Amino acid sequence: MAFRALGKKGISTSLTKALAVTSRNSAATVSECGFQDSAKSLSAAVRHLHGKNLGCCYTAAFLSADKNLAFSADRWLIRCFHSSPELLARRREDESLGLKTSKRVKVLNGGKFSKRKKDTQPPVETPYVPPKLKRAAKSLPVKTIEIFEGMAIVELAKRCGESIATIQNIIANVGEKADSEFEALSIDIAELVAMEVGVNVHRLHTDEGTKILPRPPVVTVMGHVDHGKTSLLDALRQTSLAAKEAGGITQHLGAFVVGMQSGDSITFLDTPGHAAFSAMRARGAAVTDVVVLVVAADDGVMPQTLEAMSHAKAANVPIVVAINKCDKPDANPERVKVQLASEGLPLEEMGGDVQVVEVSAINKIGLDRLEEALLLQAELMDLKARIDGPAQAYVVEARVDKGRGPLATAIVKAGTLACGQHIVVGAEWGRIRCIRDMARKMIALATPAMPVEIEGLKGLPMAGDDIVVVESEERARMLSEGRKKKTEKDRLIRMEEERQKLDVERQKASEDEENENEDEKSKRVEVPLIVKADVQGTVQAVSDALKSLNSPQVVVKIIHAGVGPVSQSDVDMAQACSACIVGFNVRDLPTAISLSAAQAKIQIKLHRVIYHLLEDIGNLIVEKAPGTLETKVAGEAQVLNIFELKGRSKAKGEDVKIAGCRVIDGRLTKSATLRLLRSGEIVFEGCCASLKREQQDVEAVGKGNECGLVIKDCCDFQVGDVIQCLVKVNRKPKFISSESGAVRIEC
Repeated sequence: MAFRALGKKGISTSLTKALAVTSRNSAATVSECGFQDSAKSLSAAVRHLHGKNLGCCYTAAFLSADKNLAFSADRWLIRCFHSSPELLARRREDESLGLKTSKRVKVLNGGKFSKRKKDTQPPVETPYVPPKLKRAAKSLPVKTIEIFEGMAIVELAKRCGESIATIQNIIANVGEKADSEFEALSIDIAELVAMEVGVNVHRLHTDEGTKILPRPPVVTVMGHVDHGKTSLLDALRQTSLAAKEAGGITQHLGAFVVGMQSGDSITFLDTPGHAAFSAMRARGAAVTDVVVLVVAADDGVMPQTLEAMSHAKAANVPIVVAINKCDKPDANPERVKVQLASEGLPLEEMGGDVQVVEVSAINKIGLDRLEEALLLQAELMDLKARIDGPAQAYVVEARVDKGRGPLATAIVKAGTLACGQHIVVGAEWGRIRCIRDMARKMIALATPAMPVEIEGLKGLPMAGDDIVVVESEERARMLSEGRKKKTEKDRLIRMEEERQKLDVERQKASEDEENENEDEKSKRVEVPLIVKADVQGTVQAVSDALKSLNSPQVVVKIIHAGVGPVSQSDVDMAQACSACIVGFNVRDLPTAISLSAAQAKIQIKLHRVIYHLLEDIGNLIVEKAPGTLETKVAGEAQVLNIFELKGRSKAKGEDVKIAGCRVIDGRLTKSATLRLLRSGEIVFEGCCASLKREQQDVEAVGKGNECGLVIKDCCDFQVGDVIQCLVKVNRKPKFISSESGAVRIEC
């Protein structure tokens, strides 16, 4: 069996002497020198051979069966790691024939492979693209969970979708102990933890162990504007509130209790019927038990009637229809019933469950039947509420009084509200200093279904907020700060979404403008406004109504919206941003503020009727709108004859064709663009080179007159052609108000 010495592998130190002897003699045995299987000895032997200059490879070794190693000087010792002698011979034969061989060969200096140089290409220069912002949270509504008193930490973590350790860390930061995952939490702490996680909450209150008694129904009167809602309530409570309303329409959401002849009482909510107060109607439907849908017998179903029906259906509230103005000569209650049935309202007369009562608020007809219908509906609903325990209430309106500060009009849902309690209303908190009923009388307690006015809040709440009674001032402060923090976080998220949406719209608009002509481009201007009103609900309604006046040319931007009269700070703010101040149902301006606004050239528009306010602001928007340039036909002329003027020389010009025309409509202007029509099709369009009447150059020719005109670069006239005079006019948008009170800007 052949054995080849491969450089630095397996020859002993004694083998060196044997190799030296073999180089002089023909053969020798290894048995005289000894043999050891050591890798280190073999390496030393090979290095010794190289040191003696015996060449790269001298001999081939043969290993016999008796383990004697013999060396022969006749054959070269081949040092090859990855090939046999046969393969090397074949490779030499290929090279002699000029064939390509593998480039991966062993280099003798150092025993290393040669590495092929890689082709290094220059880096490609690409523009830097900034990464998109990743929002850590989403805008509301993200997720809403239900919380209750005594909720365990593990249950709260499961509903929030967070780990128990995360919930425990938040509880520790709040200042509460959370030793066990099964420890019970108060409902306030659970709300704080949920808001910190970033979810919305819905409080669940238990009635176990409390005293539950029947309560009066809360009835909301809804319907179209000027259908007699407030007049109907006046007839029920024997007052004349409608005479005090500005413009004869309700512009607030009022609440009061009416005692019936049967001895029962009903809490009524009066909602405005104008289209601008849709949010108020939605709030009224959310807190009510029964909705009275007032429809005028002489007017029928109108847009706000349908809107009130949709609000009641969304809140899952039963409806009682009161067809008012039945005493009028043109009243037609049957037509109203058919209209309501066609809109999907199941009336009792047609096999449904909706009661219909025909009344007259002016003549006080049918009021007793309406009372019976409401009490019957309340009895069917079996309305009950707990009397003891912490109160739950709902804010109907909120306003600022000059002497008493922020005031909230609320309706108690359950429990008893008492003076001295600490409450949290939305993101505001306070200690109840005084409770008044709707007759402005001070009371000590407020029971369920009772509308009251609460005094003692630190800030002005939003209409629609829930009132929560807490244990202490510290807990009220903590809960208020947590809600403010979440509200601010959600506001920033919404601003970021609006900004991104605006950037997309601007980019799209810029792409569209690139395809348009420069003359047809129109800029979109902003109209900054500062809104002040008497109550919080009206502020929201007026702001939403003004935002609905946005158009492709003008965008309404509400800089600030607040409750109270116009102050000097409002004038300063308006001067800083060139805004217009809009006051609704606020008192007249003091002389100092009027002079300051006049010096700063600030417009202040005060109104008490929503119709007049929207019309005034609509006209302001129309004035500031840039308008759109449109091509309009200012006049038409018919070609009667054609005259050709030969050019005598190059200096006097080429041949010219003159069209003798008669103006049949409007007037022709020399500075306008002329369009040549033949059989209704456009043949040529260009500017007027010459316009003469009775051999005199004129600027315009009126209807019925004859003239001669030359169109530049046009010589293709025929008798009977029509020449139109085109002018560009700036068309302003229009302010449109419908009978239902809805307004819009039409461009």
